[in-house]
Amino acid sequence: MDAVYESPSGFESKEDDPMIVDDLNSTVLDLTSFQLHDLDSIELPSSLMELDLTANRLSSLDSRIGELSNLKKLSLRQNLINDAAVESLSRWNALSGLEELILRDNQMTKIPDASIFKRLLVFDVSFNEITSLHGLSKVSDSLTELYVSKNEVVKMEELDHFHQLQILELGSNRLRVMENLRNLVNLQELWLGRNRIKAVNLCGLRCLQKISLQSNRLTSMTGFEGCIALEELYLSHNGISKIEGISTLVNLRILDVSSNKLTSVSGTEKLTRLEDLWLNDNQIESLESISEDVAGSREKLTTIYLENNPCAKTPNYFARLKQIFPNIQQIDSEIFTKDF
Repeated sequence: MDAVYESPSGFESKEDDPMIVDDLNSTVLDLTSFQLHDLDSIELPSSLMELDLTANRLSSLDSRIGELSNLKKLSLRQNLINDAAVESLSRWNALSGLEELILRDNQMTKIPDASIFKRLLVFDVSFNEITSLHGLSKVSDSLTELYVSKNEVVKMEELDHFHQLQILELGSNRLRVMENLRNLVNLQELWLGRNRIKAVNLCGLRCLQKISLQSNRLTSMTGFEGCIALEELYLSHNGISKIEGISTLVNLRILDVSSNKLTSVSGTEKLTRLEDLWLNDNQIESLESISEDVAGSREKLTTIYLENNPCAKTPNYFARLKQIFPNIQQIDSEIFTKDF
């Protein structure tokens, strides 16, 4: 904070200090970025429904938090919380109605015991040092959003009971196999970028709308056939040489297969709703073949990336693409108005 400190609290009067709570009926307390080492100087009204302690220096949890029986949202993001410090949460039965628990960006090495939270909807333990999903079996099956990105997880497990889950984020881990997804029948978003996955195994998740498998080790696009609701598919930075297995994805709007080994876009003919098509950093030779292969989305397409392909060196490259796609608004990094 850049304020000129006129008092020990850093504010000129009690009324200016958001760390001092006069209203004992307050429902929201936001203490983001106060660099607090503890909460000794903070009043915690029993009426609190939301407590945000993001970006502080907390290494332990104030026991008074465990008495906030009305609390629905608790964020401890970006602190110094380790496994021992978070253990107290599992004993605070007054918090059983909690709906959002954010422990992102701390120092935990395992999934904390969240079994008392019977109504939990959002659980975020991303950016820690967690090596296993062991412990998720104790998390309530009411969960709709689960975030475990940027950890050291090697196996997808203990997910079977999350029938209500809509968002699953496991990017930037050490996963090699897609597994144990069959029961996630309501899943809408699956984020698995920056892992070590070699093959797609989605068990025909029919509600899935978005999936990212960027920066993995895929060489084939097969495995998406049953995901008929899919709208966004991100597969950049893999080893894919052929577009295949997506003819059934008639709702697809965004397809990103940049930075692969493609020589053509054959296989996209039946996609009639494509709006964004990312093909940059491949080995595509001909603009004419693109015109034929993407004919189904000719009127819909508004964005196409083809830079760093041989075809991007074609004379009158931009003009030619504008002719092929009459409603194009962006080619590579160039954005156009409707009136070219």
